[in-house]
Amino acid sequence: MNRRLRIAVFVHEFPALSETFVLNQVTGLMDLGHEVTVLAVAPRQESRVHADVERYDLSGRVRYPALPASHLRRIVRAGLLFLRHGWRRGRVLLRCLDVRRYGRDATSLRLFFWAVRLAGEAPFDIIHCHFGPVGQLAAKLRDAGVLAGRLVTVFHGVDVSAYVRDQPDYYRFLFARGELFLPISRAWGQKLVELGCDSGRIQVHRMGVDVGRYPFHIRCFQPDRPLRVLTVGRMVEKKGIEYALRAVAEVVHQGIPVEYDVVGDGPLRDQLEGLAGALGLSSSVIFHGWQEQGAVSTLMNDGDILLAPSVTSADGDQEGIPVTLMEAMATGMVVISTFHSGIPELVEHEHSGLLVPERDVGALAQALVHLTRCPDAWSSMSQAARRRVVSEFEVSRLNAGLVRHFEALLGSSSGEPAGADVEPITRKRAPERRDGRSQIDHQRRSAASGIG
Repeated sequence: MNRRLRIAVFVHEFPALSETFVLNQVTGLMDLGHEVTVLAVAPRQESRVHADVERYDLSGRVRYPALPASHLRRIVRAGLLFLRHGWRRGRVLLRCLDVRRYGRDATSLRLFFWAVRLAGEAPFDIIHCHFGPVGQLAAKLRDAGVLAGRLVTVFHGVDVSAYVRDQPDYYRFLFARGELFLPISRAWGQKLVELGCDSGRIQVHRMGVDVGRYPFHIRCFQPDRPLRVLTVGRMVEKKGIEYALRAVAEVVHQGIPVEYDVVGDGPLRDQLEGLAGALGLSSSVIFHGWQEQGAVSTLMNDGDILLAPSVTSADGDQEGIPVTLMEAMATGMVVISTFHSGIPELVEHEHSGLLVPERDVGALAQALVHLTRCPDAWSSMSQAARRRVVSEFEVSRLNAGLVRHFEALLGSSSGEPAGADVEPITRKRAPERRDGRSQIDHQRRSAASGIG
């Protein structure tokens, strides 16, 4: 097709420092010559903004619906807006109030305010949504006549884990209307099938990183200085930072000096800083808060090991494949993570990193100690990590593949994806049981016991 596409990238919040994968797609699509408009409910309230937001002048490409926080103010404002725009957009605005069809998205007036904001917006070729609930909202907006274009939804993690735990039929509206669904891992592709999505409309599409931004050097153990360990991520339960701190404490108490940098912020920060103090890590751990990508790159360049002990949170929330892991592996850092969600699709255990069971402090500590005792493993893991990211998770190659997905979709009159870099998803049989444990659990325990 090779024509300039008009693409709406629809997200919940923009810009958001922790969602560099969205920013990389937006700028990557622009670099490929396509016209990109960002639709977002609101900007995330952060003190820092990624440099690419200014470099690409993205603030002028974002559309926000200006939805008042108070429901009473929404009603009053909606009445005034209807008087102003009803003569021209009355049919669409009234359709957005159809509670029987659109439920809470109608009663909250979200559809109505989006309809006002997007009045006069030219049709899009593609409506590209990040996270399932955003895709669901976009499907309703398109059904109401607010948006036009082929609907593509990317599923990341929380949207197919915690979000559907108590409402497994939540995406019924979206599954019936979306043209293409792009889970970021095979694990989430299988989950979509289980939730009722047509497997013929599912294609795995990875998130990726700009490898060129991460200088590579082979890591080697240096016994004459402390072990430099890094964790990057939001301070929420699923990141497993509590277990990382406890594991580092075990290593330090064994007499192995560690310098542990923790980058990120979130609701658990005060609790985690208190835990570090209680564990006697005040002189070993630095909490940096949020940092721009350049600062994170510097920490990765100087670090030895990235510790990313992701867990399934109490509400069922799970990761996708953390971009932080990709970034660290691109620099050549040795990574330690968990058998969690799609992480094993990136980190090949004992080849390009080490994986341990979730919430296993002892196994995390053992993995750290193992690396100090087996310095010969560092070079091969470091090089394998870089190769893995370059071959499967390089963002420019992935963005080009994304455009091929779009072009194939637009070239298919039936609405079925014609296929581009397809990883087919089929329904899997449940793992066989072995001695009362699932085969997966058996493999995880066997792998973990091989460390040290």
